[in-house]
Amino acid sequence: MLATRVWGSGPRTAVLVHGIMTDSRTWNRVAPAVAERGYRVIAVDLRGHGASGHGETYTPAVLAADLLETLPTAPDLAIGHSLGSAALLTALPRLRCGRAIHCDPAWVSRPRDLAALRAVKHATWQELRAAHPRWHDDDITAEHQALATWDPSSVAALVHLPGLPTTPAAPSLVLLADPSERIPPAAAATLRRRGWHTRTVDGAGHTVHRDDPAGFLHGLSGWL
Repeated sequence: MLATRVWGSGPRTAVLVHGIMTDSRTWNRVAPAVAERGYRVIAVDLRGHGASGHGETYTPAVLAADLLETLPTAPDLAIGHSLGSAALLTALPRLRCGRAIHCDPAWVSRPRDLAALRAVKHATWQELRAAHPRWHDDDITAEHQALATWDPSSVAALVHLPGLPTTPAAPSLVLLADPSERIPPAAAATLRRRGWHTRTVDGAGHTVHRDDPAGFLHGLSGWL
């Protein structure tokens, strides 16, 4: 079972799945606003992140199995960011959520220096502030604390991404950075042809909900 963080006590359920290197605190600035719309919001700490234990294996399928073990079945809403979106995508057929939102999802593998990504574990508060100029100071502090518990071996999951999906398992919105390195325009057009809705948050980077919390929530209009 994964560690979780909960906001609100509404009659509907929303589940949130963070991306690599961070933990459930990544949602601190947007989860209360979702809760105010009538949800009990449950955010997980993925395996190897936050208060959840480390694992011997990291793939989206393993992370999805953890989600299915931890989360209530048939939530009204599920939101996943980056690697968390890849895990959520894999879990969705069995999770059976009402609606899904994928925030700048890591679905397609891309060339990267995994060693350099692992090195972020040792970033200082000042280095994080320089790398994320639009984040609130509280987010920088939360990220710095998250790095202390993050297992850098989890970057192995980025080698096993599911690829661009076909028909969505539930009504689904893909909310993109501007520009998105994860889902470039041609891929976004392919998703729309396959039945996915797409929106872009103007000027936001990969961590849309921290770069522009208000823009992130506006991008969810009609989906909450």
